[in-house]
Amino acid sequence: MKIKYFFSILFLIFGLQSKSQVFEVSYASELIEKDFSGSILLYLSKENKSPKDIFVGLELTPIFRVDVKSLKANENAIFNDNAVSYPVELSNIERGEYYVQAVFDLAIGEANIGSSSGNIYSNPIKVNLTKDFDKVFTIKADQVIQPTKLMETEFIKELSVKSKLLSKFHGKDIYVNAAVTLPADYYENPKAKYPVVFSTSGFGGSYKYANGKEKYQFGDQSAIVVKLDGVCSEGHSTYANSDVNGPWGDALVKEFIPALNKNYRTNKANFLFGHSSGGWTSLWLQINYPDVFSGAWASAPDQVDFRNYQNKNIYEAKNLFYDETGRLLADVTLAGRFPVISAKDFYLTENVIYRGSQMRSFDAVFGGYDENGDRIRLLKNPTGEINKAALPLWKRYDISLLLRENWSEYKDAVNGKIRISIGTSDNFHLHHSVRLLEKEMKELDAKMEFEYYPGDHFTIFTEEYKKDGADFLTKCYENWLEKTLIND
Repeated sequence: MKIKYFFSILFLIFGLQSKSQVFEVSYASELIEKDFSGSILLYLSKENKSPKDIFVGLELTPIFRVDVKSLKANENAIFNDNAVSYPVELSNIERGEYYVQAVFDLAIGEANIGSSSGNIYSNPIKVNLTKDFDKVFTIKADQVIQPTKLMETEFIKELSVKSKLLSKFHGKDIYVNAAVTLPADYYENPKAKYPVVFSTSGFGGSYKYANGKEKYQFGDQSAIVVKLDGVCSEGHSTYANSDVNGPWGDALVKEFIPALNKNYRTNKANFLFGHSSGGWTSLWLQINYPDVFSGAWASAPDQVDFRNYQNKNIYEAKNLFYDETGRLLADVTLAGRFPVISAKDFYLTENVIYRGSQMRSFDAVFGGYDENGDRIRLLKNPTGEINKAALPLWKRYDISLLLRENWSEYKDAVNGKIRISIGTSDNFHLHHSVRLLEKEMKELDAKMEFEYYPGDHFTIFTEEYKKDGADFLTKCYENWLEKTLIND
């Protein structure tokens, strides 16, 4: 009897714990022609009235996911404690009032699921989560996210080039897109040709927000500015050829740039600028396509030396969530020192939002697939243990490692053609990685510029900072002109 009583108590306890409020989520029949198969996300926020629009990883709020097959219109997908969840299952999140939205991910191609055009979503509702676990909330997705359009003008034009390389890789039409900003004198001088600055946004940026304010002047020579953003389904392509994303670098160089030269009066002097992920892009393109690009200014680039990746050496560390004493590691800091968001929270949020976010984006660029076709990721969730099988793949994109192990191959692409500038208190630890690269380049006597400025990832863009970078690109253009005259 005692044993039976004991198990009855256990059943009662775990039975109660397994109960939670239920969200029943469906979609309107007029929105999808066929049954829906895929992932549905449920976003909750106490502060954000449009919770689907959170900045993933930087706004920590409850998120849940269920995956369905052949869900018919008006049928319910059930969100309960069986849903993939962050930070905890539904029954254990903090009680109180929340704004709630659901998104059906059609995975058409854009990165951020909550704003990806074509995805189906519900208008936000406000709910009060109490301890009444019998409560059922009903949500219907009856809205479609509309695409953002570039505001074209006489001087701002959209260039969209269908990539045969990327389309073949993915088995569907893929385009390389950009905003082309023409100089003020472009139409006044119909025979003049112009250098081009390829400016790549950081993570989450979009060329569709180009407004013509980004300009470059090389002495008396104005430049065409091509705004890139690297947006792909997995996040930011960084225009690197990738096992997961496909040949984005080749698509840019072999398909997009020839189309640009055909449509606009360029003199084929190409230069690079980018911040954050765009900074890494600028370095990668300059190093790998030195015959196409003649100078790169990389501002606060993503990790350029994986011996300091989010402030850990991935080749030696065993875990990216905790240090050797068991203390949580910070991915995001204030002033480069004070922890704001832990690596654990960042990664576990992305375990729910499974594509299009920052860490998953790194995995897509640097990682790959195993022999079974499964993704090889850097970390094992939910432990934070480093997956050693990922390291040989990641080494291919460790810029510092590539340069120092293949210096004779890369030195002509680097010397006099690369400038890296960064704040001394970068929020994402990126200045530490830059310092490691600088040390290696000094030992190789590389002619690469490194400059450090007061400020963090977001506050370094002073007039001095911008002028110094623009002056460097001007010098690169002058070198290009000199070399061109000699060759002619």
